[in-house]
Amino acid sequence: MKKVSLITTVLLSFFTAIASAHGPVRQKAEEQITINAPAEKVWSIIKNYGDMSWHPDIFNTTAEGDNKKGAIRVLTLKDGGTIKEELKKYDEAKMSYSYKIVGMSTAKTITHAGVEEKVPVLPVDNYSATIEVEPKGDTSVVSWTAGYYRAYTNNNPPAEMNEETANAAVGAILKRGLINLKTLAEK
Repeated sequence: MKKVSLITTVLLSFFTAIASAHGPVRQKAEEQITINAPAEKVWSIIKNYGDMSWHPDIFNTTAEGDNKKGAIRVLTLKDGGTIKEELKKYDEAKMSYSYKIVGMSTAKTITHAGVEEKVPVLPVDNYSATIEVEPKGDTSVVSWTAGYYRAYTNNNPPAEMNEETANAAVGAILKRGLINLKTLAEK
């Protein structure tokens, strides 16, 4: 009887530990905007994977590989940080492309739980996104969707790398980009 009780206690402790331990959960951000311009005009602004001059947060873009799968672009942000991205899929006919972050510079270093941690310029990990333009008569709907994890992949993340910070940063990038795209396309 004691053996069964001990085994039951051990199993319950194990399952309780698993249930209470939680790592990062995949996050999703999606922004959409209607632009009073034909889809072809909007697409012409964003279709070159190596040109992000339409986004107000991007200071400069360098690229290798044109609009072909595997192309690499490096975004230099206005604050000097860099993000390296790889083109995963490009569809001219559907006016869309998908990409993934493959490297980032460090914004700062913090001490968390007694360990020095590098905070990336975008506080995310395993980030991938798709942007697409859909014609709606004389207007366009642009959707930008991103999936990612918070930057700190262990439990108990610091504020600089938790879900709230990651969601706010990604949401702001998508919104600012789409608002500026609307401004440029409607000129």
